[in-house]
Amino acid sequence: MLNQGIGSWPARRARKTPDRVAVVHEGSSRTYRELHQRVLQLAHGLRVSGVERGDRIAYLGPNHPAFLETLFAAGVLGAVFVPLNTRLAAPELAYNLADSGSTVLVHAPEQAGAARAAAEEAGVRHRIALDGPGQDVSGYEELIAGVSGEPLDLAVAPDDPCMIMYTSGTTGRPKGAVLSHGNITWNSVNVLVDTDLAGDEVTLVVAPLFHTGGLNMTCLPTLLKGGRVVLHGAFDPERVLETIELLRVTYMFGVPTMYDAMAARPRWATTDLSSLRTLNCGGAPVPTRTIAAYLDRGLAFSQGYGMTEASPGVLFLDEEQASAKAGSTGVPHFFTDTRVVRPDGSDAGPGERGEVLVQGPNVMTGYWGRPEETAAAFTDGDWLRTGDVARTDADGYAYIVDRVKDMFVSGGENVYPAEVEDAILAHPAVEECAVIGVPDPVWGEVGRAVVVLRAGARANEHDILGHLWGRLAKYKIPKSVVLAQTLPRTATGKIVKAAVRELHASGNPSAS
Repeated sequence: MLNQGIGSWPARRARKTPDRVAVVHEGSSRTYRELHQRVLQLAHGLRVSGVERGDRIAYLGPNHPAFLETLFAAGVLGAVFVPLNTRLAAPELAYNLADSGSTVLVHAPEQAGAARAAAEEAGVRHRIALDGPGQDVSGYEELIAGVSGEPLDLAVAPDDPCMIMYTSGTTGRPKGAVLSHGNITWNSVNVLVDTDLAGDEVTLVVAPLFHTGGLNMTCLPTLLKGGRVVLHGAFDPERVLETIELLRVTYMFGVPTMYDAMAARPRWATTDLSSLRTLNCGGAPVPTRTIAAYLDRGLAFSQGYGMTEASPGVLFLDEEQASAKAGSTGVPHFFTDTRVVRPDGSDAGPGERGEVLVQGPNVMTGYWGRPEETAAAFTDGDWLRTGDVARTDADGYAYIVDRVKDMFVSGGENVYPAEVEDAILAHPAVEECAVIGVPDPVWGEVGRAVVVLRAGARANEHDILGHLWGRLAKYKIPKSVVLAQTLPRTATGKIVKAAVRELHASGNPSAS
């Protein structure tokens, strides 16, 4: 077989474990044989529709078997998969579609309106709807039913691009991290080695598949190993606990807010959690209170640190060291290497702070269509700059202590203030703006906008935040606004974010 990419995984699994269940969703299941057949049929349907090697195929929708089928079908054809965040507003989706040059958009009925608007703005030539054909849109099942499922033997190499995953940048515009088939495979191998996933794994996928954690740290490693993935379209803590007990879930990934919500449910103390072998947590540091709640039920977290550009695994702390190395993000994944370096590029010593660099076969090939930003992202050859500051202890365990890049994490979502500030500055009453992250008991951090109004202009918190609805994803919209007379700046005019935080991060904001 010439296809060495992840598009060949369903075929390879079908010849090894054809009757083992691969995917469970809304009470129905598909075996690896059935998954393989549907992937081939979709690949043929896409090919008949004009999809060629290198074309970009976007997907917009909640967790669903069609997400995986579209990903694998793209891999069969040598096309490039572009997962889209369902929380983005239509203009943001249009930007990602246009930037990637996507020619096909597969979407769920829940996103039909946003998909239509974004596709029209971006010039996407072909929309495929999961709920059937309509005006200017093809039906997903009709596309599959109308073609054969004969094998397609197309050459796809490990270095070929597999997917473009968008990650917001400090410049205010999202960047598409190009992950090769080899990147995805090596990251999955790292997960299999470091978490000891088994062939009888029952993996509950409640984190969105359009996020690298839900897809690349959870779902794909399970399918590579031949386990079973259970897809939930949205996170509901009550339903998660019920599913764990009913389907005997062994593995799941989530962000701290998810795990906190589960532990807060009345049935938490009585739900049978004995099947769980591995709980992986990412997206933000795991609070001590969360660790304690799960230890009380005999459960421990494996946790780590990663980034979309590394597919995403960089550092990993297994559950055996969770208590002894509390607060650490662990050591590098098995086939990944890291360095902590001083500003001059020399290696920092134990206890000394420095920027984390990562190197390995899981690190992206670059940013889509951005050679200059790709070059700037790497140093000393192929070491990727993470933009995060860490220190290591005498045993080599890393502790993330700060961020080089101006970003905060809200409910597991990265929020880049530059993008939010750009949107706020479009308000006619706003002269200047600085967005910072402030502590929140539910989301970890949320945004706070510190705003200076134009001379003579009037606006309040409601006006400013209302201006953002429909322009930005909800998680990016600040939860509070502070009206200030001035913003602290350097002699060259740059806003001093540290000073903004010192002045406005604590206490209740006063907006008028």
